[in-house]
Amino acid sequence: MHQIIYALVDAESEEEALEQATVTFDRLVGARVDERPVFDYYVTFDDEGAAVAGKARWGEQPVAARVDSHEGARLLKRGWDATVTEFERNLEKVRKGLEELSVEAVMHDAELVRHACHNLGAFRGPSLHLYAQYGDGIRHRSHLDRVLNSSEPMWIVPADVHY
Repeated sequence: MHQIIYALVDAESEEEALEQATVTFDRLVGARVDERPVFDYYVTFDDEGAAVAGKARWGEQPVAARVDSHEGARLLKRGWDATVTEFERNLEKVRKGLEELSVEAVMHDAELVRHACHNLGAFRGPSLHLYAQYGDGIRHRSHLDRVLNSSEPMWIVPADVHY
């Protein structure tokens, strides 16, 4: 499956933002030996050669945008809204499953309740759409506010990821 995720990085220019985000995305695909991958691969929106990902899948997207710009604010809202929607969807699945299913059914993950519990507790992966510069998923609003409170120029960089 594919989805768009976003890295929030401190940078002075679009080029530097893309470089910083590439390090973040590399961490999420396990490009470093000491990192456990949560996605199979990623494609940034400056990649013209991807046949089934990036622009080919999602159309034109900014390569990077300052968070304080109109485009950056739009990307940030899209990423945060997707994170909240996914959290609410998983929370509802857990609530419903715990109310309606037997212990045995939950243990067997009959309705993917345990999977939804995993997603609620995830620090990285498909249930999160925003990532701080070092690859940690932004799971709640106060974390997002801390990241955005940087004294450096903040950029948001989208990438198409496969999992």
